[in-house]
Amino acid sequence: MVKLADQVVALRGKVFELVNGDSAITFPNERFGPERFREIYSHPAARGRSEGAGLSDLFWYWLSPGPEVHQEHLEDGPRYDDVARATLRILSGPSDRLADMATRATAAVLDGFGGGLVRLRDLMMPVWAEYCYELVFQESCPREARDLIVGHANDVVTALKCTGLRHMGRRNRLTRYLAQRLGDVPHELPASLSPREQVHYLQGTFFNTAVVQLSEGMAHVLLALAQHPEVQERASEGDDRYLSHVLDETMRLYPLFGIAHRITKGEITLDEDTTLPAGSVLCFSYPAYHATGYEDPERFDPDRWEALSAKDAHHIPFGIAANRPCPAWRLAPLAMRASLKEVLRRFTLDSTVEHTRSLPSRGPCLLVPHGESVSPTRMRAIRTFLRVRDRWEEVWRSFVQLGLGTWMVLDARHRRLAGRYFAESPERTSSCPLPNSLPPSSSR
Repeated sequence: MVKLADQVVALRGKVFELVNGDSAITFPNERFGPERFREIYSHPAARGRSEGAGLSDLFWYWLSPGPEVHQEHLEDGPRYDDVARATLRILSGPSDRLADMATRATAAVLDGFGGGLVRLRDLMMPVWAEYCYELVFQESCPREARDLIVGHANDVVTALKCTGLRHMGRRNRLTRYLAQRLGDVPHELPASLSPREQVHYLQGTFFNTAVVQLSEGMAHVLLALAQHPEVQERASEGDDRYLSHVLDETMRLYPLFGIAHRITKGEITLDEDTTLPAGSVLCFSYPAYHATGYEDPERFDPDRWEALSAKDAHHIPFGIAANRPCPAWRLAPLAMRASLKEVLRRFTLDSTVEHTRSLPSRGPCLLVPHGESVSPTRMRAIRTFLRVRDRWEEVWRSFVQLGLGTWMVLDARHRRLAGRYFAESPERTSSCPLPNSLPPSSSR
């Protein structure tokens, strides 16, 4: 059963590689290992984001509507700078206030949950919908808005994981809501964007990427604790230093980004025999980089960070500071720590499912309220149920991902959202062919 699922996953990878159309160079690789990773990622010429890569058509397709104004996919220039400044303004604030917002958002959702079996990503998504709404509008999130945000964010991440198709009607309902509320946003929005583009900017940056990534991150943290009771017990004490180690170790083993791709805007000389021309598509593998430089890297061990500095280790959960880092690098850890404390204050977690970086299962887990007990016999039955169901789901989900993933990649290539956008732009530049000195690799 598991072997069949693995074979289908491998086949899906081959399909993505064949139909994607990019001959990308992935780092680290055999010639340029982890010791060169940050240097190449940080190179001033490696800052192109969307123009010139077939892979961009796929990401724009998944992130519609509004990928052309999504901060992560804007090219460098005045518009990117304007948008980046607006994002930082919205994400800024005193640490205590930002943490308190996360505690309140978590409590508001958990007050309506009495424990039991749950998918952790599903449990956490309303939390971060409320949180991001308050960041943007500086007021409590009404239930109507929360439902629209969750529906939109869940649709995006489901499509990204190829477990479901896009539903643009669901996404457009949030667009219409935000268009009606645009005048209520108390922040200075990017002046370089039209009102419609400002709506798409808010929808993509805060109610898509922020909600999805925070929900995924919390699902990983909670599932790791559910499977490491000794770590969970220590984390329940609420020590911020130890909780930071837990977050660092979780993001090391299960980075939210699999691969970040960049397009070179100028030549990059790697050594005397290898120069990457402008237009090269570079893929930076977070999981591969995070697996180097550690003793027993596959083991979940928050204590390793007692002797490690995150800035010196092979650890880039929020990207590289010199090349378009995640703007939530400060906010996310403090908000997640606050939310984690609130969850652990209420529940004990337990799970026997497979924990993978992509987490297409959404993190099935048992949450037992403090003060309640589960008999050993019932606990064994629940653990067995979770384990068996997870393995069977992996089989059928593999086929679903193969079919839907292939269809969406082909549809994205047909629509060519990014390619057509830049073809119509007067600032469009032509891409150069990839060098022959390095072997092409999959850009997925």
